Amino acid sequence: MDKLLEIRDLCVEYHTDEDNVYAVNHVDLDVYKGQTLGLVGETGAGKTTTALSIMKLLPQKIGEITSGDIKLNGESVISKSEEAMRKIRGKDISMIFQDPMTSLNPVYTVGDQVAEVIKLHYPDYNNSQVEARVDELFLMVGLPPERKTEFPHQFSGGMKQRIVIAMALACEPQLLLADEPTTALDVTIQAQVLQMMKDLKEKLNTAMILITHDLGVVAQTCDQVAIMYAGEIIENGTVEDIFEGKDHHPYTIGLFGSIPDMETKSKRLHPIDGLMPDPSNLPKGCKFNPRCPHCKDICREQEPPVYVNGTQTIRCHLFK
Repeated sequence: MDKLLEIRDLCVEYHTDEDNVYAVNHVDLDVYKGQTLGLVGETGAGKTTTALSIMKLLPQKIGEITSGDIKLNGESVISKSEEAMRKIRGKDISMIFQDPMTSLNPVYTVGDQVAEVIKLHYPDYNNSQVEARVDELFLMVGLPPERKTEFPHQFSGGMKQRIVIAMALACEPQLLLADEPTTALDVTIQAQVLQMMKDLKEKLNTAMILITHDLGVVAQTCDQVAIMYAGEIIENGTVEDIFEGKDHHPYTIGLFGSIPDMETKSKRLHPIDGLMPDPSNLPKGCKFNPRCPHCKDICREQEPPVYVNGTQTIRCHLFK
């Protein structure tokens, strides 16, 4: 299988007047053509920062990639100029941002906003070709093309999300970064949007990084899963490794313990004790040690080694 995206030893920091925030720490990830990678973890784990780094959209003068490399089709993205990145964004890599309500400009019609992407990357298209492509995209995401002359406030949350997806897929990108694309939607619309994204991905052979908190969504849509905690990938493997394997990082076990189980009768869920560590003051050794039920002295002193079990990797002292 062809490797599309390769991330090696990625470190990202945010510099503020008060502190340095260590948002992403030594992340390694691979995404293959046509595959979906689920990036899972609590709020503040560094998932969105990883996606923004791939697009080189970190906040200027605050966010900085301090080390590592990101390669798309074997070419480094990190070293590219802003002008070169503008040609890549939208055409080779697209992103569905977290909140569809704030991803659309309220003073432009939705059709104009989708058309802008096409005009930018296909300057040879005339107006009728652009309009035809906009109509095609609206039909593709299940919206009537005649509504393209309307404004964002005239659409529901689910419809706005479909428009954002149409914008992201307008130029048939090789890689789609979906940052919690269903968080603001109710369950039935969420299922429709996920199925639509899955169908479009298969039709266009697009690779996808799906950022989510929802392990049910991961089981349904992903081929690979990476569990992120305090800016590190602590467990990585195929969806079968994560959902059916016997060895897991204590944090992964904690995530599964936080979901209701239909087969077991229980009065309470079992959330993970404590909170995510402050990214400006990360604990020594294993970052999960203050919350880990299996914590030993070595966990507080030394960075855990990476345990490899076939296609699965776990960063933990429990496995040698």
